[in-house]
Amino acid sequence: MVSLRDFLARFRPTGAPGAAVTGVPADRGAERAAELEPSLALLTDVQERADRLRAVADGEAEALRESAARQAAEIVATARARAPQVRQEAATAVHRVALREAEDLRAAGQRAASLVRERAQERMPALVERAVADALRAADGPPGAP
Repeated sequence: MVSLRDFLARFRPTGAPGAAVTGVPADRGAERAAELEPSLALLTDVQERADRLRAVADGEAEALRESAARQAAEIVATARARAPQVRQEAATAVHRVALREAEDLRAAGQRAASLVRERAQERMPALVERAVADALRAADGPPGAP
């Protein structure tokens, strides 16, 4: 919205005082346009150059995206091809560990069984003696029997 002062300034006298002279209101819009046109023309050139640079950058970015997509596809294909071998290697390592654990368990079991055998050999004579004594007592009959 134009202020009252600007509106009235458009009708100020254009000549020296004296005889009446018909004046034309000042066209501030045209003055501003004439003053700004050279600068805006320079900006238009810069804008066009920026648009060209942006188009080149967009093309390069698209090429990079396509290259990255191809590389990703190659990496995935390589990984899928190597997956069975990697699984086999992992399974072999796990199998080796399981065999070691099984061997350790077997050795521990053999040691425990050996200890049981040793205890049995140590205790066997006393238990046999007790069993024979019990059998002889039973053969003699219950206490107080004729």
